[in-house]
Amino acid sequence: MQRENNSSLSSAASPRVRHRKRSNEAIPEPSKANGGKLLVDDRNKYKSMWIRTYSTVWMIGGFALIVYMGHLYITAMVVVIQIFMAKELFNLLRKAHEDRHLPGFRLLNWHFFVTAMLFVYGRLLSQPLVNTMTSDKFLYQFVCSLIKYHMAICYFSYIAGFIWFILTLKKKMYKYQFGQYAWTHMILIVVFTQSSFTVANIFEGIFWFLLPASLIIINDIFAYIFGFFFGRTPLIKLSPKKTWEGFIGASVTTIISAFVLANILGRFQWLTCPRKDLSTGWLQCDPGPLFKPECYTLPGWISQWFTWKEISVLPVQWHALCLGLFASIIAPFGGFFASGFKRAFKIKDFGDSIPGHGGITDRMDCQMVMAVFAYIYLQSFVAREGITVEMILDQILTNFSFEEQQSLLIKLGQILQDRVAYS
Repeated sequence: MQRENNSSLSSAASPRVRHRKRSNEAIPEPSKANGGKLLVDDRNKYKSMWIRTYSTVWMIGGFALIVYMGHLYITAMVVVIQIFMAKELFNLLRKAHEDRHLPGFRLLNWHFFVTAMLFVYGRLLSQPLVNTMTSDKFLYQFVCSLIKYHMAICYFSYIAGFIWFILTLKKKMYKYQFGQYAWTHMILIVVFTQSSFTVANIFEGIFWFLLPASLIIINDIFAYIFGFFFGRTPLIKLSPKKTWEGFIGASVTTIISAFVLANILGRFQWLTCPRKDLSTGWLQCDPGPLFKPECYTLPGWISQWFTWKEISVLPVQWHALCLGLFASIIAPFGGFFASGFKRAFKIKDFGDSIPGHGGITDRMDCQMVMAVFAYIYLQSFVAREGITVEMILDQILTNFSFEEQQSLLIKLGQILQDRVAYS
């Protein structure tokens, strides 16, 4: 009894110790400067380099083959990449315990994904689809009807998913379900914003898709090479293995590559011509002033050192320098954002589908930023302004019925005949 009283008095006399709440952020190990080892100091760097090189060669080879096959196959590749990205991002916040109590909830995510895909690609590919179906009257009218009611179809599909979500809400699961609902919409915004600009670039001419994508690939490869052999100075804490040496070396290489690559790609009409339908044949068109070479005479002191007296430059090469500058300085911040995102969720990669690289999303972080810039730059500084004949025809074919188009043709013919008669 006395022992119990003594113990109670001692416990009352001793002050209560408050333990500070531990942060959820992972504390970097002291042995790792800046959160991780640089590639120069990594003992296993040659093994990882060969794995990464092997995967890179296969990816570049497959990418070149798909580009060679044409616009439609490149668009299909973008769709496949979207599906893999969505799958990786959907899995990021999944919890197995909660999912077992919500049968069919994963299917709802894909319902919203298909609805978003129908909306985005319906708007992007409506006119090429109409142009493809002009030879068949029944298919043409059917496609025109689908395009007319496209927005309504997408809206009611989304409303069906919204009602489905409300009906599946369960007690004690509200927070998880609403978190997944918000996460799904964020994924759709990120994935489809990037892809819509990418597909728009493809149909403006493969050149405007291939050049920006290639510059990101070149920048990534040479940042790795320069960092691998010369990297000593850490660049940013979010991405510990990135170095200033890799960043500067890759920037210089990317800008030079942009100027040279634009000259090579700009000489192929099947790369520069815009696609107006969904056929798969090669294109022939007037390349336009951007892709017609101009000769520049070199100064005399250069001619003394080299045999060249003049050089041939495509005007588009000056625009390529701007794309190269963005790809080397701004686009890498997409990768830094992805690195910070992965650190927040305490994961190394978004997936493991590409050996040595991680997941599809890990390879597309900078591409997403670059695709948007390439489209905005093209429409703002390269594309001709004003209303064109193609734009008017697109509106007529999309919004007018077949009878209205015939009536317009007759009236336009009468107006032209009257003008000819009075002239």
